[in-house]
Amino acid sequence: MTERSLVKETEDTTGEEQQYVTFSLNDEEYAVAARNVREIIELTNITKVPQLTEHFRGVINLRGTIVPVVDLKLKFGMRSDGYRKHACIIVTEFSGGIMGLIVDAVSDVIQIPEESIAAPPSLGSRIRTDFVRGMGRVGGDLVIVLDVERVLSDDEFAAVEEAEPFKDT
Repeated sequence: MTERSLVKETEDTTGEEQQYVTFSLNDEEYAVAARNVREIIELTNITKVPQLTEHFRGVINLRGTIVPVVDLKLKFGMRSDGYRKHACIIVTEFSGGIMGLIVDAVSDVIQIPEESIAAPPSLGSRIRTDFVRGMGRVGGDLVIVLDVERVLSDDEFAAVEEAEPFKDT
């Protein structure tokens, strides 16, 4: 398995600029805070776990740590024509542990000034957007900034936690 470690140069959580890892899903750009990214690995064999929802692809063994893996396209209800040539897993850390996110390709590590991140648009009460931290303006483009802490709903997080045989001991 080929791996790229992400160097985290800033730990600034209150400052004016923060680093973000940008990635694509079906030609749309997304970002997560670099401080939440542990590493980026090539897409590898994923072990299926029975009775989890479709967007949970299963788990991987990352140097002895069992990591649940979520396909973000399926999670977000996007069209998925399979995995692209540069598909990879962004291994993220959040208060609940570690989670892998399958994305089409990682683009870059960029800085986005806090004032360039607008609140997410209101899309009605039936559409869950609490995992969107905001819309970042980068040059003339918009990047959807995700909140890794909220990508999984409470029920989904509980389902992963209950998969006892796959928990670290």
